[in-house]
Amino acid sequence: MKSRFFRESRSFIAVALGSLLAASAAVAQTSQPTTIASSSASAPPLGSRGVRTHDPSTVIKDRGEYWFYYTGPGVRSYHSRDLINWETGPRAIAELPPWTRDYRLWMDRVWAPDVIRAPDGRYFLYYSVSSFGKNTSAIGMASNTTLDPVDPAYQWVDRGIVVQSKAADDFNAIDPAAMLDRDGRMWLSFGSFWSGIKLIELNARTGLRIAPDSRMHALAHAKEIEAPFIHRRGETYYLFVNHGLCCRGVNSTYEIRVGRSARITGPYLDRDGRDLRKGGGTLVLGSEPRENFIGPGHASIVTDAADREWLTCHFYDATQNGRGTFAMRRLTWSADGWPTVAATDEAVH
Repeated sequence: MKSRFFRESRSFIAVALGSLLAASAAVAQTSQPTTIASSSASAPPLGSRGVRTHDPSTVIKDRGEYWFYYTGPGVRSYHSRDLINWETGPRAIAELPPWTRDYRLWMDRVWAPDVIRAPDGRYFLYYSVSSFGKNTSAIGMASNTTLDPVDPAYQWVDRGIVVQSKAADDFNAIDPAAMLDRDGRMWLSFGSFWSGIKLIELNARTGLRIAPDSRMHALAHAKEIEAPFIHRRGETYYLFVNHGLCCRGVNSTYEIRVGRSARITGPYLDRDGRDLRKGGGTLVLGSEPRENFIGPGHASIVTDAADREWLTCHFYDATQNGRGTFAMRRLTWSADGWPTVAATDEAVH
């Protein structure tokens, strides 16, 4: 499990911690300094939207406004009408529900949220609460009828725990990502280190797990893995995950990898046929030191008004001392159906 610590001044800044847990023991990790271009470069890194963030959720549109949520006290948010200029939005959860105390101890941080529009039009917001250095974690959910905070009906209602993990478990219940399959069934992928990425089915009406003991599918595993996101394209499912270490500024080794499957439950194989449960994963986007773009993570995909797809993520901006920053990179697909991120910047229209 990755350890995260975020200091706040007037703005939210992701700051590196130097330890991660492997499956059975705490192991101190180190990484070599990354050679980067001069921080005095006038142009921002490719795809940067210039706003501070860490672990951004899926970008979702409501009434002409795009929203995403991210790690911070009470689940913080940004919103935009053009996918270019982003403004700070309200915290989704002003006061964390009492049940979270069993997992977050003294912390008021909420990690790695995700949001989805349910079939009935409501919005489900999933988020993680956890303790440092442990897999004592839980994923909670809140629902709302709108994302517009000026709407009189706007209110996030706590729906409790979706899935949890304890010290005796071999998985870690953080980094949720929700999606609907081609049959309209709802699923939640999640996980970090330990035995890797998991998947459970949700009740699309309630947003909660279909049963407390429902099957938990294993999707991917590697020494350093987390932050899953499943995207459906036609009849194929694509599992994006992060390999490497986050939260170390310009020394972060995060990179986004992918595998695909004809079934949402897997198995997911990479371009070379390697199973993601056995360390496979085709590289989609990694560090670009010459562009000051370091350690991209927490991928998702959004489609703009021109029906073009964009990979969204955070990265560590070497021109801003490794600050966690939101990015959108143009996404296309190869002739044989694999995602490709553009090496040049492109404006949203």
